[in-house]
Amino acid sequence: MTSPRAFLSFDFDHNELQKKMFAGQAVTDSPAPFTVEDWSSKTSLPQSQWEALIKKKMASTHMCIVLVGRHMATATGVAKEITMAKELLVPVFGVYVDGAGASSALPVGLQRNRTMAWKWDLIAAAVRQMMGEGKNA
Repeated sequence: MTSPRAFLSFDFDHNELQKKMFAGQAVTDSPAPFTVEDWSSKTSLPQSQWEALIKKKMASTHMCIVLVGRHMATATGVAKEITMAKELLVPVFGVYVDGAGASSALPVGLQRNRTMAWKWDLIAAAVRQMMGEGKNA
């Protein structure tokens, strides 16, 4: 069986470094096998093209991991990605990054009880749970 694929949703303006670190550590530190692909749009696109591209990529994944930083209130693209995931029945959970925590604002659509600290044992448990849910399980 191949490793489940994870779409990483993050605030491009504030958390690109954390995304790179998370993706790198997922390869070396995660006790749960999953693959993070770099699904980010590489160029600025008109809104309709961006949405079509991201929806296509999201449909090819098993889960969406939202990296929740301190500036989530301004990350409108993240909320759209969460909505797309839910429309496609792709399970979603969040991981706090960049000093964010339990009192930080969450993007619309992300549940607090599905958002956790950046600890690989917690993330591994969430991956195992997500693989039991959703259309791509």
